Amino acid sequence: MSTRSGESATNLTALTWAHAVNSQKELTDALKSDIDMIEADIVMGKINNTGPDMPVMAHPPANSSDISLDSFLQQIKIYNDENAEKMKGVKLDFKSIEVFEGALKTLEAKIPEMTYPIWLNADIISGPVNQNNTIPVDPQRFFAGSSQFPQAVLSIGWTTRWSSDYNNGSYTPQEIDAMVVAIKTNNVTETGQPITFPVRAGIAANSQEELHDLVRAVNGTNNSTLTIWSSQNDYVDVAKLRELIFSFGFDRVYLDVPEELSSQLDLGRTENGGGGNGGSGNGAATSSPALTSLVNFSLISAGLYLFSLYWDKIRL
Repeated sequence: MSTRSGESATNLTALTWAHAVNSQKELTDALKSDIDMIEADIVMGKINNTGPDMPVMAHPPANSSDISLDSFLQQIKIYNDENAEKMKGVKLDFKSIEVFEGALKTLEAKIPEMTYPIWLNADIISGPVNQNNTIPVDPQRFFAGSSQFPQAVLSIGWTTRWSSDYNNGSYTPQEIDAMVVAIKTNNVTETGQPITFPVRAGIAANSQEELHDLVRAVNGTNNSTLTIWSSQNDYVDVAKLRELIFSFGFDRVYLDVPEELSSQLDLGRTENGGGGNGGSGNGAATSSPALTSLVNFSLISAGLYLFSLYWDKIRL
C-alpha cells in the first residue's frame, strides 16, 4: 500500500460493513449480502439464557444470544471456503478483557485456519470528552493475548462520549501519547502486526494534527490506518472530516459511517470512482479489491512475523 496521500493503491473507504451482527438471523443475512466486512460484539453470556457462560454474540447490557462465538466464526469460515471470490472479513469487538481472555481458546482454534481478514477490536484507552462511564479493556492483557495471532489486525481505540449535543472535543495529545505508550510498552512494535485506530468521526474531524502524530509514531514498525466510525446522530463537521480523510489518503482510511454522513462526504467510495453505498451493504457482487489487498497484506504480515521468529531462533 502507498503511504502517501493522493497516490492510493487501494481505496479502503470503498469497503462495506454489516454492523452488530449478533444473532443467527443477522449473520445469515450478512453472509447472503454483498458486504465486505462483518462486525460483531462479544460478551460472556449464555445461549438462549440457558447453559454455562461462554463467549456469545451480543452487545451489553445483553448477555444472552442464539449464537456463540465458536459457531459465528465457523459459519463465516464455511462461507468463505465455498465463496472465495466473495469472501468476507470479520471484526470482533470485545467489550471487556474477561470476554477476550474467555475467547482465546476459540480464537486459537479458528484464527490459524483463516485466509481472510480478521480484526480484534477493543477500546484500550479512556478517551475524549471526559469519558469515564466505560472501563477500557486492559491493554497489557489484550496485547498479550492478541500477540498469538500475527495475521490479525489490531483495532485499538479509545472509549468515547459524543452525540448530537456534544460538538466540541478532540483526541488530545495526552490521549494520543497514552495510546503510543501502550503500544510500545507492550511490545506491539516487535510483532509488526498491522494496526487500525478506530476513531469517532465527530471527534476525529477536530484532531487532524494529533492523528497524524499518532500514525507517524508507529508506522515505522506497524503498518497503520484509521477506521472512522460514527453513531447515527453524532454531530460531525463534514468539511473538516473530509479534509482529514484526504490528508491521509484513501489507502489509509476505512470509512464505517451511516449512509447520510457518507453521502455528505461525497468521496466516490468505489474502486472505479463511482458513487458508494456508505456501508449500507450493497457492495460489489464480488469481493472488492480493497478487501483482497487487505487479505494479502495480513498474510504478508504474518509471514514476516513468523520469519522473524525463525531468524531469532537460529541466531541463538
